[in-house]
Amino acid sequence: MATKKTGVLLANLGSPTAPTTKAVRRFLRDFLGDPRVVNIPRPIWWLILHAFILPFRPAKSAKAYQKVWTDQGSPLTYLTRQLAEKLAEKLLPKGVSAAYAMRYGEPSIASQLKRFKDENIENIIVLPLYPQYSSTTTASVYDDLIKELNQWRHLPSFHFINDYHQHDSYINAIADSVKSTWQEHGKNELLLMSFHGLPELLTKLGDPYFYQCQKTAQLIAEKLGLDESQWLLVFQSRFGKAEWLKPYCVDSLQKLPGQGIKAIDVICPGFAVDCLETLEEIAMENKSVFIEAGGTEYRYIPALNDSDAHVNAIVNLLDTWI
Repeated sequence: MATKKTGVLLANLGSPTAPTTKAVRRFLRDFLGDPRVVNIPRPIWWLILHAFILPFRPAKSAKAYQKVWTDQGSPLTYLTRQLAEKLAEKLLPKGVSAAYAMRYGEPSIASQLKRFKDENIENIIVLPLYPQYSSTTTASVYDDLIKELNQWRHLPSFHFINDYHQHDSYINAIADSVKSTWQEHGKNELLLMSFHGLPELLTKLGDPYFYQCQKTAQLIAEKLGLDESQWLLVFQSRFGKAEWLKPYCVDSLQKLPGQGIKAIDVICPGFAVDCLETLEEIAMENKSVFIEAGGTEYRYIPALNDSDAHVNAIVNLLDTWI
């Protein structure tokens, strides 16, 4: 009996095409113009975005991107591409295709869906590379997916995986990466688990992100056999004057040395692959904050990136549908 051809689409946030002010401005206009990302009435936000943010922020952000840019381009872009390529190779014996798309930038979700259509793929599995669900990220991928599919006359079957914050394969892969680092370099006094921040208001409106981050952190700590004094959950990347999820990463880093904790390991379990927020903010800027506050040892443990462990975790995650 014939079966439908299956394709897996990994979706990530995206990056500017170059670490230049012009390219970053174009990216930020697209990203910050998404009503899912900024929950402020459109006319007010349009004025703020075009009068106060886009004229000034792109130059500063471009300098940050320049610190992490490589010969292969943006880390988020090339690591996502390499992850998708390795996944495609792994799924080939199953007769399953795999590709990647960016919510903002290229390749777009629409273009990759059309590619699947050209390949006669009628069963699509979409996996946003956001382990914890948020309306600002996961739901925006869904919006873009539906925007394209609403134009099709013959719709494919599709499954949308909206989170994997407590999936065993994901938790085990994160924990194993930490164990491997400790075995090679030794274990520091505290494991700091930093997640991207969001306005507190979103939690009150029903966004489960805050609770899913807590669950992820607890499960990783359990896998590592850590008690409550040996790990700490924090939130990074605060933007604007509103109250965001707490505790704030920078505030915690400034306080820890004064509390007698001067050697820490840092992981970012909300990031599938390394990007500006992990490589520049966490591994560079926040390290400086900690050292200046009196810390002596600060070690960032990379994201799973395009590792075999990450590929295997995704294959296990997809096992129900392929």
